[in-house]
Amino acid sequence: MRAAQQESPPESAEGIRRLYFTDLANETEFLAARARSLGSARANAALAALDLKVRSYSVLSLACSGMQPSQRELAEFLALDPSQIVALVDQLERRGAVVRMADPRDRRSNIIAATDAGHRLFTEAARLVDSASNESLKTLTPGERDQLCNLLRRIALPPED
Repeated sequence: MRAAQQESPPESAEGIRRLYFTDLANETEFLAARARSLGSARANAALAALDLKVRSYSVLSLACSGMQPSQRELAEFLALDPSQIVALVDQLERRGAVVRMADPRDRRSNIIAATDAGHRLFTEAARLVDSASNESLKTLTPGERDQLCNLLRRIALPPED
């Protein structure tokens, strides 16, 4: 068993404080999953005002990127099943935030593009997500935030060999 790090536990609920020094509290996969869960919950709460969730926000963000992603690219990049992407795009399309267009690179495929309304929705949603992210990362310095983002990018989006 690994020795638990001997930092003081954060001020939190008694149950979390009691479990702070367990082996699990030092496992990278657990910590990454817990941080993701807490961050997603905070972002979902903020996005609720716009009737969005993190997954639909992610699709909208990529649609607003100017990269004209295909539904297949969205599924691969977001690590979601293609059927989940279809449902998310359907939802955003019903709101008038995105449109499906024939992919000029592959006529069997659709690209997802944001409408003007989608760009406006994304601008407001990005502000809310940024605020939620600031709350999630408030214990980190700006340098630590940059370092965390760079490390996560290396794990989640490794360069091709």
